[in-house]
Amino acid sequence: MTSIKAPGSRQITPFISRALKTVGIIITLSVLLDFIVLSIPYQLLERQWQLGFATQVVDRGIVPLVGLALLFTGYWVDSISGQTRDRPAWWKNFQLWAAILASVMGLMYILIFPLHLNNVRLNDVTLQERVDQEAKQAEETLNQRLSGALQQQRAQIAQLINASDAQLDQAVQANQLSQPEAAQIKAFKENPESVAPFLEKRAQDLQAQGQTDIRSRKEDAQKAAKTESLKSGLRIGLGSLLLAIGYILVGWTGLRVMD
Repeated sequence: MTSIKAPGSRQITPFISRALKTVGIIITLSVLLDFIVLSIPYQLLERQWQLGFATQVVDRGIVPLVGLALLFTGYWVDSISGQTRDRPAWWKNFQLWAAILASVMGLMYILIFPLHLNNVRLNDVTLQERVDQEAKQAEETLNQRLSGALQQQRAQIAQLINASDAQLDQAVQANQLSQPEAAQIKAFKENPESVAPFLEKRAQDLQAQGQTDIRSRKEDAQKAAKTESLKSGLRIGLGSLLLAIGYILVGWTGLRVMD
């Protein structure tokens, strides 16, 4: 019995192959162009630039891999349909260049893996030092504020001590002083030597409270920095390793098929 072929199948197969190759080339080149343009200005020795570049190429690294896969699928369609022609010169062979590109990108992602992990570690050290420095500056600011507030409060107490009891009662009625504060001032009038210990204890309490808040914020900032470093190391580091494996397999497979 004579086999019957679907009409137009000879025209459909080259169209599918050409479409796969075209889409694959466009996807790959467009993303590579993004890598080149978005990395401007190039600061190859700057750690922050390296971190940004690694994040960018890993986040979008799967797209060129899909493009290369579509390109090789187009050549595979040619081979199974009997449409394969004589192998062109090496400089015209898109399949050869695609395999080389895949291998080079695989090598790039292998290099990104340890480089990014090291940059994340160094960046975490820098962030921790910055948090420590900010905490020290906050403590210095706290001490300066407490010193100024202590002097101001000492002057206010000295002024109130010189006031009469009637004036203190009027200040309470005018809501300028609370009842406990007025009683404290009267106690100071009876025992002026108790003013210095009172102010010193109050300053110590405020300083302890302020330092506790500063340490709490410092610990939160350190934990947040470590968490971000860990997430970046795992996501970008492991992502680059997986992409390296994918690109190398595609590149070596493509080179071996052309042997």
